[in-house]
Amino acid sequence: MSLEKDWDSIRPDRGFRAADAGMGILRITLLFGSAAVALALIATPFLDSRSQSARDSFGGLDAMSTGSIGHRDTYTLRRSVLQPMPSSVCIIRNDGTRSGDC
Repeated sequence: MSLEKDWDSIRPDRGFRAADAGMGILRITLLFGSAAVALALIATPFLDSRSQSARDSFGGLDAMSTGSIGHRDTYTLRRSVLQPMPSSVCIIRNDGTRSGDC
């Protein structure tokens, strides 16, 4: 029995503690989190080079198009189920003039 008491004096808590489990979960989370960051740092240049080859397949043409429309002339486009053709469009300008299939 003396040996058991000596062991208890050196290491008194031999049971399971919730704090130890919390530290284990924290370590696992940090391990997988750092692995995800490392994978993202490695995969980003690889995926960028693949998208570069996809951009080259357009012959160097950038698919993005931009433009601007002036606000000098406003109009309203109207379609109606009562018009003879479903694709008929009536254009009404801001001065009241109409064009198209009105």
